[in-house]
Amino acid sequence: MDDRIRFIARLLDGEGMSDVCRSLGISRKTGYKIFNRYKEAGLDALTDRSRRPVRYANQLPEQIERLIVATKKDKPHWGARKIRELLVRKLNGDVRLPAKSTVHAVLDRHGLVKRARQRRRCKAEGTALSDAVAPNDLWCTDFKGEFQLGDRRYCYPLTVTDQASRMILLCEAMESTRQQPVIEAFSHLFANRGLPTSIRSDNGTPFASPNGLYNLSRLSA
Repeated sequence: MDDRIRFIARLLDGEGMSDVCRSLGISRKTGYKIFNRYKEAGLDALTDRSRRPVRYANQLPEQIERLIVATKKDKPHWGARKIRELLVRKLNGDVRLPAKSTVHAVLDRHGLVKRARQRRRCKAEGTALSDAVAPNDLWCTDFKGEFQLGDRRYCYPLTVTDQASRMILLCEAMESTRQQPVIEAFSHLFANRGLPTSIRSDNGTPFASPNGLYNLSRLSA
């Protein structure tokens, strides 16, 4: 509060708002907000205001809360919706009733909400990946991460390696991961290197798309 009083005093002495705010490290918007509070209510307005939400006007009456708890204990299988429906019929508009979410919050606060048991998830167990015995048994393909060029366009390096020989069969810069350019790249690769027994890829685009590299080879890979 002392800083705010000094702030007001400097303004009243004739210093400019911008200069005072700059020296104190606050924005002009905050400065005007403090000064306007002072002009409206004097020095009392400069004390820190509570940040606690104002709830008293809308706070749930104790009688309603007790009725919610009693109803739940009498009907343990009822949820917040049915309890609220009963309150609507019982009170017949005499009291403003809380929303279903508020009823649920009351039940939860009193420990009357039964937590659903989390189902134990079975860990998926995939089959072991096969290893190639000879060249052209298995090709591995992937996009090795995009990067931005000097002209702000992105480059997507498409790679294909032979798993047995570790030979890089293809490393081609693509403008995107769209399907058609990938099909064209594989068509040229098949024409030069022949067809592998199988091709391994991840689940990224375009390999895992519905058509993927469908009908590109006898593998429909």
